[in-house]
Amino acid sequence: MPPFKTVAAYVPHGVGMLAVGIVTEVFGPHGAALPGFDFALCADRTGPVPTDCGVPLSIAHGLDRLACADLVIALPGAGFRTPPSPALRDALRAAHERGSVVAAHCVGTFALAAAGLLDGRRATTHWRFAELLAGRHPEITVEPDALYIDEGSIVTGAGAAAGFDLCLHLLRREYGAALANAVARDMVLPSHRDGGQAQYLAAPVPEDGQDERLAEVLGWAREHLHEPLPVTELARRALMSKRSFARRFTAATGTTPHAWLRSLRLSRAEELLETSDLPIEEIAHRVGYASAAVLREQFVRRRGVPPRSYRRAFTSTP
Repeated sequence: MPPFKTVAAYVPHGVGMLAVGIVTEVFGPHGAALPGFDFALCADRTGPVPTDCGVPLSIAHGLDRLACADLVIALPGAGFRTPPSPALRDALRAAHERGSVVAAHCVGTFALAAAGLLDGRRATTHWRFAELLAGRHPEITVEPDALYIDEGSIVTGAGAAAGFDLCLHLLRREYGAALANAVARDMVLPSHRDGGQAQYLAAPVPEDGQDERLAEVLGWAREHLHEPLPVTELARRALMSKRSFARRFTAATGTTPHAWLRSLRLSRAEELLETSDLPIEEIAHRVGYASAAVLREQFVRRRGVPPRSYRRAFTSTP
């Protein structure tokens, strides 16, 4: 299937304005970096819809807009504990059966669950409400720690600002790393966070000089991906012991140094595969892998396809 072009975001009663802002920023009227989506907000009926900040939104489209969307996103709202209307459930099921990608983040996931779209699948939501979702729908494998979970035609994401991660993941999946990274840079966001990364950090990051050193080391690592970058070297540059560095790194990023570097290397490899004619062997060396075979092994394991297939897919995408 070609990448999605038409995007419809469902706006429930008491919708979170942050969620509206996220989908509008990513898929709404934008600069030349994006391919130009046909984007619309829709609701159970047209007219004003209350929001979580007390300012109503004027919605011009009803549920019929979901029938022509390539991507349907259910946004979170205050009434998620109440089952959605039969009309919405039918519209979500019809969109999925038609071949649309159906997504939700935060408590918007409850609408997909009520429509039966998550039965037998893995899903995530805001960590505060993961237990409620699992209790109501035991047929769903709820993963409360994930930022987002991609089940192909169904994609769910965590709460609040993790909606950006969900949307950027969809852009990356359909249009490639170069475009997703460009949008992330425009919004001053990290270019990519793995879906398995923790939703929240168990302990706050101390605000001291060591955190500033940590940020400098991370910036240095991004510029030296072609080097081995063992944790001992990163810790040395941060003026910390290896154990202290690993602990502080996880507190600051929600992941381990090894996982962070792997994600960064694969993201950079994706961008080079899309935007250059460099041989695979050269790309492997530029992102810090010993050979094309090592890059291929990591790429297949983490992205599901070999680098050559990825390059063919995205260089042929309009």
